[in-house]
Amino acid sequence: MSNNKTYSFEVQCHECALIVKLPDLQENQKAQCPRCGYTLSTIHRNAVERVIAFAITALIFLLASLPFNFLSFSSNGLENHFAVISSFFVLIDNNYHILALIELLTIFAIPSVVLLSVIYLLIPLKKGLYPRHGRKILDIVFKLLPWSMVEIFLIGTLVSLIKIISMADIALGLSFYAFILFTISMTLVVLHIDKRQLYQLLAQVESAHNIEIQQSQHKIARVDPTSQALSVQKTWALLITAIILYIPANAYPIMTTHLLGQDDPSTIIGGVILLWHLGSYPIAIIIFIASVLVPVAKILVLVWLNYSVQKQSDRLSLKRVKWYRMAEFVGRWSMIDVFVVIILASLIQLGPAMSITPGVATLAFSGVVVVTMLAAMSFEPQLIWKNTNDYE
Repeated sequence: MSNNKTYSFEVQCHECALIVKLPDLQENQKAQCPRCGYTLSTIHRNAVERVIAFAITALIFLLASLPFNFLSFSSNGLENHFAVISSFFVLIDNNYHILALIELLTIFAIPSVVLLSVIYLLIPLKKGLYPRHGRKILDIVFKLLPWSMVEIFLIGTLVSLIKIISMADIALGLSFYAFILFTISMTLVVLHIDKRQLYQLLAQVESAHNIEIQQSQHKIARVDPTSQALSVQKTWALLITAIILYIPANAYPIMTTHLLGQDDPSTIIGGVILLWHLGSYPIAIIIFIASVLVPVAKILVLVWLNYSVQKQSDRLSLKRVKWYRMAEFVGRWSMIDVFVVIILASLIQLGPAMSITPGVATLAFSGVVVVTMLAAMSFEPQLIWKNTNDYE
């Protein structure tokens, strides 16, 4: 940064704990940590107005995706329809309560809470008013964002279509197109949200809140050694749990196809091999990467990072934080296979003629994804940098 800039405030880098003085950024500018390269802030043109518009649009398309058919499945004169709302009840009626809860939370409840919260915060702030409990609600928004998985659900839907298009006739309903527009709008909301900018808006409207933000940042900068040890121990516990869950996730069937009285169980690896033999190479590669390669790689990366932090290693700090960044980003995409099972189990219920039921591996694999996400969240990347004050 050049010396002729005016530095208006300080922020702490989330990944290396460096306190960085930032200038007032202009539109389409972003600030990165000079030590680890983490993006501290990005200013989009008319960002607040765009976030409000995209959030309202996303809510409209989400509501539009609920009352109509999402997919229609027909085979040998038998037909079934899949709607987003009815799929919850289909899963519950078949005693797949946990899968119904996963679908409800990740593609409906959490995105709705995020969008409503963003609208609740930004409309008053735009008018110079302070929304009640603004900071608490904003904290909740950023904690919930990783668990909103509408784009992953959409990819899972496309994978499901490839899997069953050879078995039956598939028709796309109005809700499918509305959900695509909802996914696009939701993604635009996430891309335009800037954490630093939103907290700064809150601080501008309520000056007393600015003191609280600065205090909390400096508390984070001086992490207590006891909390460091607890973070390492918690991450180890979650990683061990993920490794244990990964064994049944691959050993048992993830779903079973019932066709004219015959059962055909399929494991994760078995499904990848079957898709490959059927010539669906892109889908087989996607499932292999999302369901096999990513979980294993994420566990190994987090094990390495946690071990290096525990041993207080000061080697390869920049590379380690980049590996952490990648592991944190890709981990949630392993939910693709879980959503594929949820969609197929909700759609293909044709009685004795044909049906699909989730296997034990579905719950185990869901546990692997959730636990590894929690492990990445519990790991403190700031601990990678032993000497947080030695950088100039």
